[in-house]
Amino acid sequence: MSSLQDQLSQLVYSTDKGRIKEEKSEADVTPSDGFAYVRRETKGRKGKGVVTITGLGLEPKELKALAKKLKQTCGTGGTVVGETIEIQGDKRDVIKTVLEKHNYKVKFIGG
Repeated sequence: MSSLQDQLSQLVYSTDKGRIKEEKSEADVTPSDGFAYVRRETKGRKGKGVVTITGLGLEPKELKALAKKLKQTCGTGGTVVGETIEIQGDKRDVIKTVLEKHNYKVKFIGG
Protein backbone atom coordinates (compact mmCIF):
# COMPACT_ATOMS: atom_id res chain seq x y z
CA MET A 1 0.00 0.00 0.00
CA SER A 2 2.87 2.39 0.69
CA SER A 3 4.12 2.05 -2.89
CA LEU A 4 0.69 3.17 -4.10
CA GLN A 5 0.89 6.21 -1.81
CA ASP A 6 4.37 6.99 -3.17
CA GLN A 7 3.02 6.88 -6.71
CA LEU A 8 0.10 9.13 -5.77
CA SER A 9 2.40 11.68 -4.19
CA GLN A 10 4.12 12.02 -7.59
CA LEU A 11 0.78 12.34 -9.41
CA VAL A 12 0.57 15.34 -11.73
CA TYR A 13 -2.84 14.90 -13.35
CA SER A 14 -5.79 12.67 -12.61
CA THR A 15 -9.22 12.36 -14.23
CA ASP A 16 -10.74 11.91 -10.76
CA LYS A 17 -9.66 15.23 -9.28
CA GLY A 18 -8.18 17.26 -12.14
CA ARG A 19 -4.81 18.96 -11.94
CA ILE A 20 -2.97 18.45 -8.68
CA LYS A 21 -0.44 21.07 -7.58
CA GLU A 22 1.91 20.86 -4.66
CA GLU A 23 1.45 23.53 -2.05
CA LYS A 24 4.17 26.14 -2.00
CA SER A 25 5.93 26.54 1.31
CA GLU A 26 6.31 30.03 2.69
CA ALA A 27 9.88 31.30 2.87
CA ASP A 28 11.11 31.78 6.40
CA VAL A 29 12.23 35.32 7.13
CA THR A 30 15.20 35.73 9.44
CA PRO A 31 14.10 37.99 12.30
CA SER A 32 15.83 41.34 12.65
CA ASP A 33 17.81 42.38 15.70
CA GLY A 34 17.01 46.05 15.01
CA PHE A 35 20.22 46.67 13.10
CA ALA A 36 20.64 47.09 9.37
CA TYR A 37 24.09 45.96 8.30
CA VAL A 38 25.50 48.01 5.42
CA ARG A 39 28.58 46.73 3.61
CA ARG A 40 30.44 47.89 0.49
CA GLU A 41 31.53 45.01 -1.76
CA THR A 42 33.55 44.82 -4.96
CA LYS A 43 34.56 41.15 -4.95
CA GLY A 44 33.25 39.20 -7.93
CA ARG A 45 31.89 42.33 -9.61
CA LYS A 46 34.84 43.29 -11.83
CA GLY A 47 35.81 46.16 -9.53
CA LYS A 48 32.38 47.78 -9.53
CA GLY A 49 31.23 48.85 -6.07
CA VAL A 50 27.95 47.63 -4.61
CA VAL A 51 26.43 48.38 -1.23
CA THR A 52 24.65 45.41 0.39
CA ILE A 53 22.08 45.79 3.15
CA THR A 54 21.24 42.78 5.33
CA GLY A 55 19.53 42.07 8.64
CA LEU A 56 16.27 43.89 7.91
CA GLY A 57 13.91 41.01 8.71
CA LEU A 58 11.24 42.02 6.19
CA GLU A 59 8.84 39.98 4.07
CA PRO A 60 9.81 39.76 0.36
CA LYS A 61 7.19 42.32 -0.76
CA GLU A 62 8.25 44.83 1.91
CA LEU A 63 11.91 44.22 1.06
CA LYS A 64 11.27 44.99 -2.62
CA ALA A 65 9.38 48.16 -1.70
CA LEU A 66 12.26 49.34 0.49
CA ALA A 67 14.75 48.52 -2.28
CA LYS A 68 12.70 50.58 -4.72
CA LYS A 69 12.69 53.51 -2.29
CA LEU A 70 16.47 53.24 -1.83
CA LYS A 71 17.10 53.06 -5.59
CA GLN A 72 14.96 56.14 -6.23
CA THR A 73 16.61 58.09 -3.42
CA CYS A 74 20.13 57.16 -4.52
CA GLY A 75 19.37 57.55 -8.22
CA THR A 76 21.03 54.22 -9.02
CA GLY A 77 20.11 50.65 -9.87
CA GLY A 78 19.91 47.72 -7.54
CA THR A 79 18.25 44.41 -6.80
CA VAL A 80 16.98 42.12 -4.08
CA VAL A 81 18.80 38.78 -3.71
CA GLY A 82 17.28 36.55 -1.04
CA GLU A 83 17.11 38.70 2.09
CA THR A 84 19.79 41.14 0.87
CA ILE A 85 19.34 44.45 -0.93
CA GLU A 86 22.12 45.40 -3.35
CA ILE A 87 22.46 49.04 -4.43
CA GLN A 88 24.96 50.04 -7.12
CA GLY A 89 27.64 52.56 -6.27
CA ASP A 90 28.90 53.85 -2.94
CA LYS A 91 25.91 55.70 -1.47
CA ARG A 92 26.30 54.54 2.14
CA ASP A 93 25.52 57.95 3.65
CA VAL A 94 22.27 58.32 1.69
CA ILE A 95 21.26 54.74 2.52
CA LYS A 96 21.95 55.38 6.20
CA THR A 97 19.58 58.36 6.33
CA VAL A 98 16.78 56.44 4.57
CA LEU A 99 17.14 53.42 6.86
CA GLU A 100 17.17 55.62 9.97
CA LYS A 101 13.87 57.14 8.82
CA HIS A 102 12.51 53.57 8.77
CA ASN A 103 13.59 53.13 12.43
CA TYR A 104 16.66 50.97 11.81
CA LYS A 105 19.98 51.38 13.57
CA VAL A 106 22.67 51.25 10.90
CA LYS A 107 26.00 49.47 11.34
CA PHE A 108 28.71 49.77 8.70
CA ILE A 109 30.61 46.54 8.19
CA GLY A 110 34.03 46.42 6.54
CA GLY A 111 36.02 49.29 5.11
